[in-house]
Amino acid sequence: MTTIRHHPTDDILVALAAGTLPAGPAAVLACHVETCPACAGRLMDLEALGGALLEELPDAGLAPEALALTLAAIDAPAATRVTPSPARRARGHRLSRPELPAGAHWPRALDGCSATPWRWIGPGMRWSRLHLPQDPAANVFLLRIGAGKFLPPHTHSELELTQVLWGSFHDGRALFGPGDFDAADGDIHHQPVVQAGSECICLASVDGRVVFDSFLARTLGSLVGM
Repeated sequence: MTTIRHHPTDDILVALAAGTLPAGPAAVLACHVETCPACAGRLMDLEALGGALLEELPDAGLAPEALALTLAAIDAPAATRVTPSPARRARGHRLSRPELPAGAHWPRALDGCSATPWRWIGPGMRWSRLHLPQDPAANVFLLRIGAGKFLPPHTHSELELTQVLWGSFHDGRALFGPGDFDAADGDIHHQPVVQAGSECICLASVDGRVVFDSFLARTLGSLVGM
């Protein structure tokens, strides 16, 4: 049984429950909740609390013209739209996903998302760009790094959320294994090192930029979108 040691803070879970989290961070957080019973239960409690608070709010009055506008919208001719059949959708946009190691599973939270094949970024390091239908501009990607390899030292201009899908790494602060979640911002300066015995695959969402210490690393990171 996987032991999950690192979890999102309540403020991030509250944002997910309220629907205010952008698509990229929400996808990473949903992948964590999918594998973490403790956070799934906490999220359900927060959603229930939010619903209870909404029920206690006073009724809001409608604008005087609200009824007329609604009736006008009902009477307006509907726009013609052709909805492709499931078969046509499948032919027109086949979901592609990079190959994962034997025993690793594609998160259910990413159903409907596609990803590029693995791309080389350095010895023992590959990456894959994810496409989120609800926000094509979201900066979300997979990193696949071999045992004993490491990312260059870096900090962050804004917020990076990471979910470990396979393997483990240590970044000088703590050990992160399968199911673990990490949120890192400009206050964090670290160097993730993949532990011996297995490669490591992580899902990451980056707001802003990963700020690498070296010029070469910054150049390679810009090519990836880090």
